[in-house]
Amino acid sequence: MTDSTSLKRLDPGTLIACCLAVAAAQLCITVPSPINGEIQAAFGASGSQVAWVTSAFILPTAILELNFGVVGDLFGRKRLLVLGGLVLALGELLNATSQNITMMWTGQALAGIGAAALFPSSLAVIAAATPDGKDRAKAVSTWALSISFASALGPLSSGILATVADFRWAFVPPVVLGLIVAVACWKLVTDSKAPEGRALDWPGQITIAVGLTALLWGVIEGGDRGWGSAAIVGSLTLAAVALVGFVVAETRAASPMFSLGLLKIPSFAAAAVVALAGMFGFIGTAYCVSIRLGAVMHLSPLRAGMPFVILQLIPLLLAPVLSKMLTRVDARWLLMGGLLPMAAGQFWIAALPITTTSLAAFIGPVLLLGVGFICVVSSLTSAAVNAVPINMTGMASGATSLVREFGQGLGPAVISTIAMSAASSALVGKLSGADAGMEKAAGPLAVVNAGSAQAKAAAQTALGHGMALGVVICGCASLLGAVVTLLLVRRNTERATVETGEPSVQAATA
Repeated sequence: MTDSTSLKRLDPGTLIACCLAVAAAQLCITVPSPINGEIQAAFGASGSQVAWVTSAFILPTAILELNFGVVGDLFGRKRLLVLGGLVLALGELLNATSQNITMMWTGQALAGIGAAALFPSSLAVIAAATPDGKDRAKAVSTWALSISFASALGPLSSGILATVADFRWAFVPPVVLGLIVAVACWKLVTDSKAPEGRALDWPGQITIAVGLTALLWGVIEGGDRGWGSAAIVGSLTLAAVALVGFVVAETRAASPMFSLGLLKIPSFAAAAVVALAGMFGFIGTAYCVSIRLGAVMHLSPLRAGMPFVILQLIPLLLAPVLSKMLTRVDARWLLMGGLLPMAAGQFWIAALPITTTSLAAFIGPVLLLGVGFICVVSSLTSAAVNAVPINMTGMASGATSLVREFGQGLGPAVISTIAMSAASSALVGKLSGADAGMEKAAGPLAVVNAGSAQAKAAAQTALGHGMALGVVICGCASLLGAVVTLLLVRRNTERATVETGEPSVQAATA
């Protein structure tokens, strides 16, 4: 069946199932935030190993989302939704029973693959079933609202469960939710597909997957293994070769997943830079806050998770207002109005002493981050798709989503490397004996958790310095995005604006 003839009206069962699907995928992204400290302590993980907990989920989501959209178009979106729910549940089951950090990485990667199937398929089913623009806008708003709700529920549920029980229980609700999604989609979703003119771009998919994975691995592991080590040099070389291969593959593909000609459009290229820099800074900051409250200051998962609950509630409250603003305010100014408050919030957090643990101290910067974040993600795809020809809006939206999500994976990777390297440098000459050996073997996080009293105090101060430096870099990334927006992002007056509701939908998957 095809989109144009099979579906005339969106039935309630399909909408409910699709909202459950995207909520499950989004919830799994936010679950680890309050319990990074618990994970670090339980597995004796280094800073880079904890960073992989987030990146292992986001990386496959970013890499596979574009081609999973094509798979759904070719073979039916209902099957992909059911399969995505099952794979998500399997990955979260591995997390819930993990005995070491490697098992958790594997679970996160599997769950990320499931999420990569759920995000585009749930949205495509809704779009196919709502040919009328107004009906689509309403359905899309409901879909986006479910994402905001799940984003707030994830850290709250994981914080509560990890406080009253073992942290692994935080992954049990996602297991159940993934199974519910599979059953609901099988029973309720009206299937659709659109195979005309669609084809899988295997050379492009393989080269981009290898390139981004090798790049992220090299960045995350470089701090621990040494930037001159054979493994890191080899990984970064492989990344460069694979990304060049992606460019070559896309120039030769009959149906490329990404048309390189889009990069010749200044506003689109600028939007891609802003997506990378903005999400890099936002998630990098969230990683630092999570580590400092959990692993360094040893707050309970519930207390450590409260800033994230506030952060995610803001999009939930502001989404209806921003959906109207998107039709009245140029996306360029919304981007600026988001990036600047984000930068202010990041510099504010960097200035807070490492010993600051009261929620009241974090409310101000977190509010700035939350308001800035929802403004950026709500207008980012609008800026990208409005800059390109109307027939390329789908590709532009998908490419922006890929860059945005890779930025989310890159944030914890880079900031963890910088923060832990700075902390280790600050500890030089301040530790001795077993404490010095512990730091050399497992890094400053191990010392702040298991060292002597004097070593713990020194490690806490050093980590405060490292985390502050990391968050300052995140703030600079947001400022860079603001400058690029001001100079390059422009409205394309030669084409019709994108249909109301689309920008906030695409952006909501961040």
